[in-house]
Amino acid sequence: MGLYDSEIREPLFDWLEEQYGMIRILEEKQMGKARADAVMVTAAELYGIEIKSDADSYARLANQVRYYNWYYDRNYIVVGVSHAAHIAEHVPEWWGIITAEEEDGGVDLYEMRKPQLNPKRKMQRKITLLWRPELVRIQKRNHLPAYKEKSKKFVQEKILEKIPEDQLHREISRELFERDYTLIEEELKEYRRQR
Repeated sequence: MGLYDSEIREPLFDWLEEQYGMIRILEEKQMGKARADAVMVTAAELYGIEIKSDADSYARLANQVRYYNWYYDRNYIVVGVSHAAHIAEHVPEWWGIITAEEEDGGVDLYEMRKPQLNPKRKMQRKITLLWRPELVRIQKRNHLPAYKEKSKKFVQEKILEKIPEDQLHREISRELFERDYTLIEEELKEYRRQR
């Protein structure tokens, strides 16, 4: 029968927390024209996580891999055991692989391969994951001009130009750790009022 995506998620997120310590999981994160099943935020890196349950096929995987490679520092694919034998043929060698198997009424997870740093990641894409109020906080912390009349893209480019990359990775993680989906509408209204 195998496992479904919904049966894998909670045990997976608990396992990741055990392995990595302080993390935040954001589910169903838009990335360009695709969507990440989950994003794991650590202190300085974002991990894209694609889940392929036993019920899934590889039909969209090549396109999804392309987007994950643009946005995230490291990537994992999590697969049901029916995919375990062949999944390495379908993702780049720097992707981590986790298998999920039904065992004694629970889910057993095994890391077949650790994720390596993604050589195709693009900071220009990664920064687009942030909302405008998050960019504003990064600007303030780093004593950058407000650029209130400028576009979001202009602000992203200024941040990329002025903040060293290793520091910017930490800044992006900090904002995603603190992201509050219940407050974003109010934050956006406040930002627009101040313009």
